[in-house]
Amino acid sequence: MPLKLTLKPHERIIIGGAAVRNGGAHATLMIENHVPVLRETDILSPRTVKTPCERVYLALQLMYIDPERRPEHHETYRRLAEAVAQAAPSCRHILERIDEHLGATQYYQALKTGRTLRTHERELLQHVS
Repeated sequence: MPLKLTLKPHERIIIGGAAVRNGGAHATLMIENHVPVLRETDILSPRTVKTPCERVYLALQLMYIDPERRPEHHETYRRLAEAVAQAAPSCRHILERIDEHLGATQYYQALKTGRTLRTHERELLQHVS
């Protein structure tokens, strides 16, 4: 079953590793095969990454959209995840869920759980401020 996407004017999306920007009107796309797809709201740009959990999320994003370099991105994820788990033990249960998804090669699900990790980090940082 194809994936139907409706894009807002000028919305960005990554489809199979290609960055695409919609024109000035709404557009509907039908993705008819299985490729990585990320909407603009889920894309984290490397230049905007500021926190440890954002770095973890970026590594997960790269694993999802760049399968050719997945082992390299996975190693980066592993190193960053270990550092986060040591610095903030309350993140461990989320990282374990991410690891389960990665072990099952469910990269999009791992990325979705990475959003939960980022939310948890924001909550932790609010308590520190």
